[in-house]
Amino acid sequence: MKTQRESPPARSRPLRADAERTVTAILEAAERTLSRDPAATMEQIAEAAGVARTTVHRRFATREALIDALAGWATERFAAAVDAAHPDTAPPLVALYQTTANVLGVKVSWGFAMSQASSVNPEVARVHSDVRDTCERLFRRAQEAGVLRADIDIPWTRRVYYALIHEAAQNRAEEDTATVATLVVDTLLRGAGTPHPDRL
Repeated sequence: MKTQRESPPARSRPLRADAERTVTAILEAAERTLSRDPAATMEQIAEAAGVARTTVHRRFATREALIDALAGWATERFAAAVDAAHPDTAPPLVALYQTTANVLGVKVSWGFAMSQASSVNPEVARVHSDVRDTCERLFRRAQEAGVLRADIDIPWTRRVYYALIHEAAQNRAEEDTATVATLVVDTLLRGAGTPHPDRL
């Protein structure tokens, strides 16, 4: 006779909506607080989140656990930002601009968290590997469409592109994201593009 399947243990269930909102508030407060002061305490983060210190400790046992969770949260948003640009299906030039704008948005909003995302973390490493592969596919599509020159080295161009985004996020964070994304793409294409990629 079949027995009724047991419910999974409570810890494996998704967070309730109110608990999820609390975690989100803590992580957002942690990003704001630690961006201003990387040495900020759990108490300061709790105050910024508008919750009791015990609430923060109930969700994150240590400061290190909170920072690890923050890095994971930002990494998820980084991956989602790339996916949202439809890099494998949108016209290459459109996809390149939208990917740039989306990633800049994450890097500016979650700068501290992104800086804490360690490549020794398997999930972080997987996400960055997937994004690297996606970026190189996009560059190949752009090359086939004539947006990028046929003779460029794609891995090298990707690294240059990454460097441009990093520099823009670090030094132009106060500017409009769309404007900075246009600047990054324009800088990349003037070095690696055909003379008039906008005419394609």
